[in-house]
Amino acid sequence: MTPELLKSLAADNLWAAIAPEIMVAILALFLLVAELVLPKKRHGIIPFISLSGLFGVFLGLLMNFRPADLGGTTFNGLLRHTEGSQFLRVYFVLCAILVTVLGVIALKKQKMPKTEFFSIVLVVTAALMLLGQAHNFILLFVALETVTVGFYILVSYTRTNPLSLEAGLKYLILGALSSALLLFGIVLLYGVAGNPAANASSINPMDFDALRVFLNHNPDNFLASVGIVLVLSGIAFKIGAVPFQIWVPDVYQGAPTPVTAFLAVASKAAGFALLIILAGVFSTYSHLVISVLSIMAGATIIFGNIAALTQHNVKRLIGLSGVSHAGYLMLGVIAALTPGIGSQAIGAVFFYLFAYLLASFAVFGVMTHLAGANDSDQELDHYQDLARTHPFLAGVLAVGLGSLAGIPPLAGFMGKLFVFVVAFKAGLYWLLAIAVVGVVVSIYYYFGWIKAAFFAHWRPPLPADSVADTRPVRAAVSLPFGVLLGTLAAASIVLGFYQGPLGAWLLGR
Repeated sequence: MTPELLKSLAADNLWAAIAPEIMVAILALFLLVAELVLPKKRHGIIPFISLSGLFGVFLGLLMNFRPADLGGTTFNGLLRHTEGSQFLRVYFVLCAILVTVLGVIALKKQKMPKTEFFSIVLVVTAALMLLGQAHNFILLFVALETVTVGFYILVSYTRTNPLSLEAGLKYLILGALSSALLLFGIVLLYGVAGNPAANASSINPMDFDALRVFLNHNPDNFLASVGIVLVLSGIAFKIGAVPFQIWVPDVYQGAPTPVTAFLAVASKAAGFALLIILAGVFSTYSHLVISVLSIMAGATIIFGNIAALTQHNVKRLIGLSGVSHAGYLMLGVIAALTPGIGSQAIGAVFFYLFAYLLASFAVFGVMTHLAGANDSDQELDHYQDLARTHPFLAGVLAVGLGSLAGIPPLAGFMGKLFVFVVAFKAGLYWLLAIAVVGVVVSIYYYFGWIKAAFFAHWRPPLPADSVADTRPVRAAVSLPFGVLLGTLAAASIVLGFYQGPLGAWLLGR
């Protein structure tokens, strides 16, 4: 390359465009340094340093939601900055704040290193923020693998728990398989879109715009079709869609509860962000994409709801119910490929993800507080009589589960309604019928959990010679944590009644 070309390339490296990601990454390193320089008795402030930094980044993103580079690309096409990517940055930082709070609660019950946990959460968050802006397969794969490797560590973080180690091993093996599928698909698309030796100066097949142009001119290429299917399969693993959902119940049960929440919300949102981005890139092959995603969506809704019916471990239950939510969200992605409603469908997906965040973290917050030393042992039986002993927690749990079930007038109901409306407009009638039946089925297992908390006010007495009651001791809720849980529950209620500027922006974009 000539010096002039190098200068022109460097001029597009606008580091200010990724200042939030850089700040989060520096914060992750700062926590490790703080652990070294601070006396051991002061290590308790480290998670609050992390929270302060994340909250500062969160406020900065909100105040500068429409930066100067919005709508363009930087770093020579590696990143594309849109209103959707800005929403995702805010979303992932909010997830990191909530996971950090849950981590403070959960790690108090474990004799495990704490600083490393918060640092890895920050690294994963920075990678997620970049992933939502990916405009090139190279950046997409590097950011996605950074996220995945971080989750390998977080899932098996409680190394004294055999189920956590088992979950980490399963996630590692199946995650490597999904990465191989994704990479093989990328290689096929790279191979058919241009010879790197002959066309390097005219086309970069890793760039989404260039790849879209190639696919537009080659609408019936067999290798491109295979590559698209493999890429979609690799992403389907990240969102837990059938047939790549087999890891979900075991990993959700074995992982520490804050990590389960991180996987359930942030990782799923990242997967759907990629699906939306790549659905636009593969628009010429929309018939293929719609066929693949439709089959996945129908099977995912059916499997997730039926499998959740028999679960007694609440972490497995919430994991399998999350599989069904992935199916509902896929309806919005499929509808986004329909001309004329693409923008509205994407807004419906984003609204659903935000409602899902509020409800999920409310439920996971209650789970984190009630969990004992053995984090993977969380049964429906442990929630018996919760409404009498902890009415506040029972109320938050009911709101969260009701929103996940899609009960009006909670935010989860509005999220499902918006997705179903765009699915109807797109003519996805048979998928919509499956989804409505799935919602009805989900009410059974969600309300089974609520029933255990509110209506099972008795417990058979233990025999005189039996072991003691093994249910975790129900400690009082601290004021800050109670305020957080109350805010999440209240937000689910308010957003159900009044979508306000958020709904107007998302659904009118």
